[in-house]
Amino acid sequence: MARANRRAPTVDGPARPVPDAPALLLGGPHDGGPTLVVADLHLGLGGTAERPGGPPGGSADELADRLLGLLDHSRAERLLVAGDVKHPIVGVPRTLRPVLFDFFARLLGASAAVGVILGNHDVGLVPHLPREVEVHGPTGTVRAGTGVFHGHRWPSNEVLACARLVTGHLHPGFRLAPTPEHPLGKRPCWVRVERDPPPRGNRRGRRHAEIRAQEIVVVPAFNPLAGLEALNRERPARGRSFLVGRFLSLGRARAYLLDGTDLGPVLTRSPVPARAAARSRRAP
Repeated sequence: MARANRRAPTVDGPARPVPDAPALLLGGPHDGGPTLVVADLHLGLGGTAERPGGPPGGSADELADRLLGLLDHSRAERLLVAGDVKHPIVGVPRTLRPVLFDFFARLLGASAAVGVILGNHDVGLVPHLPREVEVHGPTGTVRAGTGVFHGHRWPSNEVLACARLVTGHLHPGFRLAPTPEHPLGKRPCWVRVERDPPPRGNRRGRRHAEIRAQEIVVVPAFNPLAGLEALNRERPARGRSFLVGRFLSLGRARAYLLDGTDLGPVLTRSPVPARAAARSRRAP
């Protein structure tokens, strides 16, 4: 386990993590006011017919309270949810529909502009949102010069052209020693990737633009009941191969707890299996 250092994952320019919260602030006065970015609300996770908004600790009402508090404390003018607003992957259960509408109505009532980027869990979401919610497709959008997308689909060329990318989807975490507060030992974390700008090549005839980002930030899941992907496991899970293999492996990735504790490097490539390594050593 890497030694924990107290170096917060601050970033240059108009982007900064909110201390002790899985939320990021983008921009400032020159961008029309800061935007609060969160990801992976998973509204309805663990919900029942009697309690469609979810159980205590991750209910829709509690998540709305937390977001309203963050909007007030940060004085953000906008909220952008970077995917997976709801938990059911296909469709919206009838009992969850008023929960979704009331959740966003509360946020809009705080005089904040609200937008969502559609994630892989958000099939059928749009008809159940207030009309004032701005909806962006899964290829993402740009805020304050930063490209924001969910992470399950390839971003748009406009997003890829940004010097900074922000994504969710991964539910990043680290497995640490259990504590009374965290008996399972898994802790949510940020991931920040630093990379050198790639040389400009000839992209003529290619469908997608080159990834120009010098920094990639993965936002922790906002719902505390959502599962975490332990990034300090020896062998990365197959389910996160797209985001890790195509984005995080581009540079130097490090993980940070919500309080800014530096957890050290993140493994972005699967280690070579022992048999394959032995064969390569025997090869002439």
